[in-house]
Parts: sequence; structure tokens; C-alpha cells
Amino acid sequence: MDRATALAWVLFSLAAAAALGLVILIAGLALVFARAPRLAEQQESGSDASATATARKSATESAPLALALANTTLTVVVPAYNEAANIAACLTSLLCSEDPCGDWRVLLVDDRSTDATVPIAREAAGACGATEPRFSLLDAGPRPVGERWVGKNWACSRAMEQVVSEWVLFVDADVRLQPATLRRALAQATTDGADLLSLAPRLSCGCLAEWLVQPIMASLLGLGFPIEAANDPASAVAFAAGPFMLFRRSAYAAIGGHRALAAEVVEDLALARRIKQGGFRLRYLLGLDALELRMYSDFASLWEGWTKNWLLGLDGDVARALAASSVVLLMFSGPWLLAPAAAFAAMGLALMGHAPVGFAAGGLPDQRLVLLAALALALVGIGLQLVLRLWTRRQFQLPLTLWWLMGAGGLVVAAIGPVSVWRTLSGRGWTWKGRPLA
Repeated sequence: MDRATALAWVLFSLAAAAALGLVILIAGLALVFARAPRLAEQQESGSDASATATARKSATESAPLALALANTTLTVVVPAYNEAANIAACLTSLLCSEDPCGDWRVLLVDDRSTDATVPIAREAAGACGATEPRFSLLDAGPRPVGERWVGKNWACSRAMEQVVSEWVLFVDADVRLQPATLRRALAQATTDGADLLSLAPRLSCGCLAEWLVQPIMASLLGLGFPIEAANDPASAVAFAAGPFMLFRRSAYAAIGGHRALAAEVVEDLALARRIKQGGFRLRYLLGLDALELRMYSDFASLWEGWTKNWLLGLDGDVARALAASSVVLLMFSGPWLLAPAAAFAAMGLALMGHAPVGFAAGGLPDQRLVLLAALALALVGIGLQLVLRLWTRRQFQLPLTLWWLMGAGGLVVAAIGPVSVWRTLSGRGWTWKGRPLA
């Protein structure tokens, strides 16, 4: 076999592998989401028909559950560091929520922001008519000298010094909740006997960088989430989504909370593992209709965020992190690179007067036939990416915007893997919002 023939077969093999990988991804996502538990629809109390009709509740809430919610307490904690762009929308969605229980409040913890987070938060709360004790603001203060605190762990720990409610919900500042979300989540946690209930949010995009990367990440996370195992008390697998974590305060205190994980970068997974290891009940549900998350506002923050999390999200396994980025490169960038390569190679053979497409000696297909097959498979791969985005639109209400740039997005995600490995292991450039993590 000469070099040209070998190259044709390489192009064919790569195109076939990319198409097969996309088929497996789409089929796997369909299977996972068909079986994944979801946050229950809001329920309605028969004894409170007028109020619940106004709230547009959709089912019948049992009297014992309604009584339990009326008698319980909840504190929503929002840790914030330089969230001027997000805090108003987040607080508005929280403070305008339907009452989740008899006594609830929102506590914003400012982690020494250097932007206008605090004044914007006060203005947003005032616009919602929220005053003490419904809304309060806490200055987290300086982190202890000689101790390593990363991410939002310090702010959350400081908040818990003031929390006395039965339930505590940690919500990130880039989250937007539907009006019924708090009550639905609290009702679900009460009904299920959960000690930690976490909701997977619907991802949204706004800037070019997000449209390039987030649809790919949403697909990978959707397939990689061990939803069934996480909800199985007999399984040691634990998972949770940091943007929305509802704890029974007694269970949170029993596992040590954020204070026990001061230096943990991926604290949501660590907390979920501690809940299960402590014999408590973990519930991890899809909350796609209940909350929305826009993670990044520009390329710089996206790059910083994903390079922070990629390696740790794969349990610190360097081989898996690099392999995953290579697979993304093949599946998403591969078809867009292989299609023109195969087309130009086949065209070149035709211009050089190569024999008509057919089979060479020994019954093997000749170079042009192999190249045309590679081109066809690459085009199938591009079509499958469109199918994937159509599926994503149906599940996440994420438009098809710039779907044809998924090849470029694959290049970005593929680069995130090795950079994450380097930054995490060396500590160089490993930051979150400019704060060092090493």
C-alpha cells in the first residue's frame, strides 16, 4: 500500500470514528435523559385554592406536605465576588419567588468584591421591596491568615455562622430561578427525605465564546452525569451541581460543611461525596425548567473557568483529561477538517488523470473511492452535529445559533484539556476570577 492509499484510509478511519462517536453521544444522551429523575411539578393545596390558582400551581399538594412547608424555615445563601453583572437578576428572581415555606430569607455574602456588586444588590432588593429580615447582606471579611481558602468556601462558611433555619440553599449569583423553583425544590426535598437536593440547571449562552463551547460542554456533561448512580443510596457515586444545593442544615453541619473543605476547588462534588459517605440522602435531579445558568460573559472568563475545572472534574486523572479532549477534537472538529481534506484529495487525483472510481487489484477500493467514502462520512458527522444541536434545543431550549461553528468550538475544548492539566498540576495561571487557587 503506497502512502497516498494509506492516507486515504486514515482519512476514512477518522471520519468513521467521528461519526460513530457522535452516534454514541446522541444515543447515550437520549437514554440518560429518558431515565433521569426530574424536579416534580409544582403542587397545589386543595385548602388554598385561591392563592394557588394565582400562583398557577399544577397538581394537588397533600395537606401533610403543605403543613410541613408552612412550619419549616429556609435561608437562601448567595455568595458573591465581583458579580455586578449578575447579582441584580439573581436577587430579583429569588426575592420575587413564591413563598417556599412559612419563614424564609435571602442572605447575600459579599466576598470582598471590588466592583459595584453591593450597591447593585441593595438597589435590586429595594426594587423588590425586600428589607430585613427577608433580605440581608453580610461582608465575608478577610480570609484567615495562614489558612488556604479557595473559591466560595469562605463566603459560605461565614454565612453559616448566621444561619439557624432548618434548610439552607446555596445559589450562585449567575443563576436565574423561576418563581416556583424554591417551593418545588423544598417540597421535593421534604417528600424524598433528602439531606441534599441539587438541581442541574439549563445552560444559556450570550457571547460568541459561549456559543462555541457551551453546547459541546452541555452535551458532554449530560452524558457524563452519573444521575442514576448518584440517586442510588446503595452506590458510592455522588454528584451535585454547585449552582443549586439545598441542604438540611443538620446534615450540612454533620459533614463539616464548607469549612471542612476550605481548600477544595470543586467543593460541590466533595460535599456530595461527604453526604453519601455520612449515610445521608442525596437527590440529584434535572431542573431544566426551574433554573437557568449563564456561566461566562466572555472568552477570558470561560477559559479561566473550564481550565480550572476540566482536570478536577475528571477526578484528577491526567490520562482521562487528555483523552477526553482528544475525543472532543475528533468528534467535533474532525468532520469539518476531514471533509475538505478528503474532497481536495479526491479532486487532486481526478485532475491528475486517475482512473475512474472503482476497485483496485485484489478487490480493494481505490484511493478515490476511499476518499469519497471519507468525505461522505465527514458530511454525516457534520449532519450529526446538527442533530445533536436540535436535541439540545429540545432539552435545554438552546437555539441553533452558530451551530456551524461547532468545529471551532471543538478546537477550543480540545485545548482546554492540556491547559487544565498544566495549570492544575503546576499552579501557574490556575485562578478563579483572578484569585489564585494554588
